[in-house]
Order: sequence, then structure tokens, then C-alpha cells
Amino acid sequence: MQAQLPIALSCGEPAGIGPELAQKAWEALGPSLPFFWIGDPAHLPEGCPVQLIDRPGEADPAQGVPVLPHAMPGPLTPGTPNPSHAQGVIDAIARGVALVRDGAALALCTAPIHKKALQDGAGFGHPGHTEYLAALTGTPRVVMMLASDQLRVVPATIHIPLAEVPAALTRALLLDTIRITHAGLIRDFGIAAPRLAVSGLNPHAGEGGKMGREEIDLIAPLVAELQAEGMDIIGPLPADTMFHAAARARYDAAIAMYHDQALVPIKTLDFDRGVNVTLGLPFIRTSPDHGTALDIAGRGMANPTSLIEALKMAARMGAARA
Repeated sequence: MQAQLPIALSCGEPAGIGPELAQKAWEALGPSLPFFWIGDPAHLPEGCPVQLIDRPGEADPAQGVPVLPHAMPGPLTPGTPNPSHAQGVIDAIARGVALVRDGAALALCTAPIHKKALQDGAGFGHPGHTEYLAALTGTPRVVMMLASDQLRVVPATIHIPLAEVPAALTRALLLDTIRITHAGLIRDFGIAAPRLAVSGLNPHAGEGGKMGREEIDLIAPLVAELQAEGMDIIGPLPADTMFHAAARARYDAAIAMYHDQALVPIKTLDFDRGVNVTLGLPFIRTSPDHGTALDIAGRGMANPTSLIEALKMAARMGAARA
């Protein structure tokens, strides 16, 4: 009998590096961290040991990569997405969500998807995994966190053009983002009293209004309000001085205002070990912090470190919730 429930790993884009990463993660982790792969077993690398299962509880890493078969039509050509696979990729994610919510799996870890391939092949109407998972579960607001041993950072706005960020950055959005992050650090990371740092939107955090008023009109009053409630939070801080080692030592997570303001520092500091975590869902979800890498798919060159870290983080989050 296994000491813990296995983690569900959705296949992601079959023409990308997801299938070979699944094999490499299994080779690295073995029975120390049980997971099962939801996908078409024919998409795994040639010669990959496979254990076909009917239920997650049957997963036994000693017998090969545990695979919950999810057949997809049409041929697979590494590096070239097949439109006929798109709906199967979407359904594999939904299947993983159902298994986690039913208590058959500890958490969901998602291999990278190719958003254009899903849009072209199945009319996928979501900007990415994060938004799709929120829609699947009817969750009104979720938060995307990028996490590693060196930094945890959250973008308040995610997959929107930079020109749309100021209008999207509302009081309700920022307040929800901070509260969900704070609660997630307590529940999923075991931090009893989280320390948060909030960036400004503009250069030099607006420099007293000379470079924009979002800090004065929105961010600073909201931070002061949360401080009055007892939250350990500081800001708005200039984003260009928030991410050096001494600054990072003063907080448990940083809240940034837009996508690149958050992702550039973590990908610079810890590119291979960064993990994408979705906070606010009714279950644990992690993902490697990289894309499908179609240019190297099928060549055995893919680095599994981020996926391994995503699986490990999901296991730790499950232990924290327990």
C-alpha cells in the first residue's frame, strides 16, 4: 500500500517535450514520489517502460511509467503539433482535475501545452492552463505563482498586452491577488505568518507621481489597509530593487504588477527549477515553468529538472495541506 496518493501528470502537447520529460522524471524519482501520466502511451519515447493502469491507485513506479491511457487519433511527429490531438490534450487536463477532486490523486501537475495548437485544433478559448482550470472549477479568481527555492513571485495581471495592464489593475484584482497569495502561503507552503512585498507599476514606483499615479492612488492605500488589518506587507517598491539577494531575504513572496515584471527575475535566478503554481483552486496544481520546446522535441535533449521540481513541490504542498 502506498504511503501517499499519486500525483496526476497530464500529457501536455504530445509533439513537445512533455512525453520525454515524463520518462526522465520517472527515471529520476522512481518509487520515492509516485505519479501517473494521463496520455496516449504510444506518444511516450520508444523503449520507455510502461505500466498501463485503470485507476490511479494501481500506479507502481517499479513496473515502468504508470500510464492512465488516454487515446488520441492521428500520427505523432515530434516538433509538429497535430490538430487532431488538441481535444485529447484538453480532455486529459479535465480528466486529471476530476481525479484530484474525487480524491483519487494528491495533486495535478500539468505538462506544457501549445496554446495556438489547442486554439487551431479545438477552438480552445482560454489564454492558458491557469484560466482553463479556473473555468473548469468555477473558481472566480485564481493566482499564478512562480516558485523556486530562491524566489516566489506572483503577477497580478497575467496573459494580457502590456498596454492593457493599467486599466486591468483594479483594486478588486490586486486585493484578491494579495489575499489569495497570503492564504496560499499559509495553507500550501506551511508559512504561519507570511511576509509579502508589493512592487510598483511604474519605474521607481512612480517617483512620487512624476512617472505615474498608480502607486499613490491605488497600490499604497491598499497596502496600508492590509497593514492595518495585521498583514505583514510592504510596498509599493521599485521593481528594479526588489529581487537582489538581500531584498529577497525580507519577504516570502513578491507581488508584481504584470507578467514580465514577475517572470524575468525568477527565470534569471533559477530558470531550470522554477515551478508554476496555481493558488486559489480547490486542489493543488503545479507545472514546469517552461514551454513545449518544439524545436528540441523527440531528440532526447529536454531537461527534466523543472518537471521534477513541480512534482516535488506538489508533494510538499499536499503534505502541508494534510
